[in-house]
Parts: sequence; structure tokens; C-alpha cells
Amino acid sequence: MKNQKIIAIYGKGGIGKSSTASNIAAACAEAGKKVMIIGCDPKSDSSITLLRGRRIPTILDLLREGVDIKKEDVVFEGYAGVKCVEAGGPEPGIGCAGRGIIVAIQKLKSVSGNLLKEQDLIIYDVPGDIVCGGFVAPIRKGFVNEIYVLTSGEYMPLYAANNICKGLSKIGMPLSGVICNSRNVSREEEIVSKFSEEIGSQLMAFIPKRQVVQDCEREGYSVMEKAPESDIAQIYRKLGKAILENENRVTADSLSDERLRELTK
Repeated sequence: MKNQKIIAIYGKGGIGKSSTASNIAAACAEAGKKVMIIGCDPKSDSSITLLRGRRIPTILDLLREGVDIKKEDVVFEGYAGVKCVEAGGPEPGIGCAGRGIIVAIQKLKSVSGNLLKEQDLIIYDVPGDIVCGGFVAPIRKGFVNEIYVLTSGEYMPLYAANNICKGLSKIGMPLSGVICNSRNVSREEEIVSKFSEEIGSQLMAFIPKRQVVQDCEREGYSVMEKAPESDIAQIYRKLGKAILENENRVTADSLSDERLRELTK
């Protein structure tokens, strides 16, 4: 499809990738776009707030059970029409998560007809904070065409973001932008803005820490559905629009550990 956006969101574990991805998906769907979110985490929680707390079967689990998978077994419609898919992960201690994602997506393509091609935006919620051989496999396979890194202004999330940029650069994959999911760190927006600038990229959004996000998640909802008039919902709308319109792609630099520590002092 012309101008189709297929993005992946990377970042340190626990930084809020699933929450951010699902709210971006909801915001873009509200704006009239055809959106699919593909969760690539064994926890299968990327789509749960779009489905009002419902946890759906994963492709890999169904394959292991020997199910003859059909589209309706793995594609579920969530808030504002977002198509929700959970790839799943390997059994603990067995197999490669990256390889599992490839198997799952290939199966999804084989059973869903033209569904993937019909989407304006596909969001991959990628687990982990290291761009290892397994996790870059979906990039090498051409499943995604844009990468965003999610971080906060704390040292460890920035360290992980920096490593991700380093890994992407090594495989020749451009970076489309940085998103800051705030943890209420002193000078946080300034720190992440400077980080984005120094690696040659851009800060797409500063998402302030708000209790309403956690409250909505506990009840099994996205912010967009449960608190549509909140300031945070408006920030997600602006971020979704910025991603849809973004054409900036750069080979990101990475910073020395000394410079990272200077930034976060």
C-alpha cells in the first residue's frame, strides 16, 4: 500500500512500550486510519487495553497446539476498529524470540489475505532492550519500515536507547524518532531532547507521567477510550499525527557512556 507506515517501538523493558503503542494505535484509529497492532511479547499484553481487558490467543501458542489457524482465530477488533494480534513468544528457555516473531508473522500473512496490506498503520510492540540477532530478524525480513525508540530521562532507559541506536546503525536501519515516556525525572524533557539531538534524531513527544494512565490500564482500557478528554489523550493524538506525517529517517549516532552520564547528572 502506498504510504503505509509499518513501525516498531523499541525500548527498555518496563518503560511503557505496550501502553504507548496501544494508545497511539487508538488515537490514529480515532482519526479514521486503518490500524493494526501486533504484540511481539510473550506476555501478550500489547492489545489488552484495546480489548477491554481481554487477553487473546497468540499465534505461536495456537501453532504449538496444532490448531489449523484461521484469520478469526488470531485477529480481533478492538477500540475504534484497531485490529489486534498477539504473536506470542517461545516457551521459556526454548527457542529464539526473534525467530518466533518471524514464524508468527509469516503465518499471519498466510491466513489473513490482504488484511495487512489494507492497513494505513501497523505497529509492532517489540520486547526487550537489546537489538540482538533475534530481535533484528523482523527488521531484516522487511516487516517494518520505521523504528521509534521509547525512553525516559533516567540513565538506564537512556543507556538502553543508546544501545538500540548503536545496533540499528550497525545493520543500516534508520531511526525515525525518540519518544519520552516521563518518569518525573528532573530536567527530563531537556535531557531527552538533548539526547535526541546528539544522536541526530528528533524528540517526537514528551509524555508526562499521569496517574490516569495506570488507572485506565487497571480497568482494562486505553486512555483514549476511558479518558478521552484528558490532557494525556490529547498528547497521544498529537503523537499519532506526528508519526503518520513523519518522513524523517536518520542513521543514528550513539553516545559514549561518559556523555550519557553527563546528560543525566
